[in-house]
Amino acid sequence: MQVPLVSASRLARQREIVEIVLGHGWDYMRRLLMGGKTDEPDIPPPEVLVNILTELGPVYVKLGQLLSTRPDLLPPRYIEALSSLQSTVPAVSASEAERQIRAALPRPPEEIFTEINYRAIAAGSIAQTHRAQLKDGRIVALKVQRPGIERQVDQDMALIRDVARLMSATQFGQRYNVVGLAEEFADALNAELDFLTEAHYTDQLRRNLSQSSWYDPKRLVIPDIVWELTNARLMVMTWLEGVPLLKADLPVEQRGQVTTLLFRTFFQQYFVDGFFHADPHPGNMFYLQDGRVALLDCGMMGHLDPRTRSTLTEMVLAIASCDAQRCAQLTLQLAEPLQPVNLARLESDYTRLLGRYYGLSLEQFSTAVVFGEILEAGISNHLRWPANVGLFTKSLANLEGASRQFNPGVNLIDEVRPLMVDLFRHQLVGDDPLQAILRTGLEFRNLSLSSPRQFGFLLDRLSSEQLQWNLKIQGLDDLRRSIDDAANRRSFSTVVAALIIGAAIVSTGRQSSQVQLLTIALFIAASLLGLWLVYSIWRSGRLR
Repeated sequence: MQVPLVSASRLARQREIVEIVLGHGWDYMRRLLMGGKTDEPDIPPPEVLVNILTELGPVYVKLGQLLSTRPDLLPPRYIEALSSLQSTVPAVSASEAERQIRAALPRPPEEIFTEINYRAIAAGSIAQTHRAQLKDGRIVALKVQRPGIERQVDQDMALIRDVARLMSATQFGQRYNVVGLAEEFADALNAELDFLTEAHYTDQLRRNLSQSSWYDPKRLVIPDIVWELTNARLMVMTWLEGVPLLKADLPVEQRGQVTTLLFRTFFQQYFVDGFFHADPHPGNMFYLQDGRVALLDCGMMGHLDPRTRSTLTEMVLAIASCDAQRCAQLTLQLAEPLQPVNLARLESDYTRLLGRYYGLSLEQFSTAVVFGEILEAGISNHLRWPANVGLFTKSLANLEGASRQFNPGVNLIDEVRPLMVDLFRHQLVGDDPLQAILRTGLEFRNLSLSSPRQFGFLLDRLSSEQLQWNLKIQGLDDLRRSIDDAANRRSFSTVVAALIIGAAIVSTGRQSSQVQLLTIALFIAASLLGLWLVYSIWRSGRLR
């Protein structure tokens, strides 16, 4: 199927993409865009894929960044390589940035700021950040969209959707639902283009983390949004003076306190609030001059419903205790089977996987890495993980990785263990025990009212002989085919034997030349069919 191209600019962009991917030796994309055979993709090595995405521009860099948050889709080596795309986009010139900022502000900058630096201090694939001072003396950060990014997003997303539709014809495309992934990426990209969404996320995260019994909220900072200057293309927030966490020169004891603060902050996000920062790489965590820790860049956030939070908590504990059977049970609660799952094989894979970590000290044990391998084992057993589980896994891996770089002696299990009683209590009764008791009582009341009616309905069906049982036994179709094959071979051999015996009977006595020829033909045909039957049984491996 050839996708129609609707404009010269789109044709030029398609040609540019083909030239870039061919320049890196990847022929699959060219075949897709040119209407060639859509067989299984030969994904290029991670380093080559990173180079291709970087050359294709900001939209594809953002695609790589989003894919780096999906360990449920890609192997760990691809996740690690794509994570390097976080800071590979050069900033636009100061003159272009000034035009973009002026167009996004409600009034001329001279009326709002006493000072503004049009040279970016940080640049990303969608936006870049500038420093400025308001008339009231506050120092603020301006996050502004890159010029022309909306048009480029629309153009590139149309091509990405076309590629996804072409790939959907392959087994690979159906297994990973690439059309759905393309739409999911488009939604995420459009949300990042609207800075009002990120501003609301930032406010919500600040409210959620402003109270906690696990850490001192005064030691944590989330930037305040200057709402009167914030819109879809520009976000203005308070400036936080500090350095990236890994550049902070702190004594060992203080490093331990900071990592404990970070772990407890994120545990509350993961397991209590269900709304978490999905990209806690070292560049998004700052150590401020006043000793506080800041979390920046809330453009990518994850959501976990109460049931998923509870299951993930148990999964972390099952991994820590190397309980493969429990891991398999919890996996089936989280993941969607794409075909019937062999539970014994899944447990065996988990046993082999977790066996590599049995007996290791906590310093040698990375829960996030094991969690990623659990996801990979689930995929190999025909399970599709929800996107939010992949996002949680990547966030956890980033958190643990950054914390270990900052404080090598830290361990996730050590940090979560003191909180387990409180965490299970929270998941059992929530923030309001009375409300939980009343809700449980209401559910028991509804069950007690509906049970007699359902039991009476069951008795009516039994007495009227209308009750039917629907049973589905896995593997029954294979058994039926085996029985059919055996019956067909038996019938075939019976016919062959009858032909041979019939030919022998006809050959006795005096016969005309025509009858003799017929007898010989029947005998040769029966002999050939018999030999073919023996050969097919021997080839099937079931001769014994």
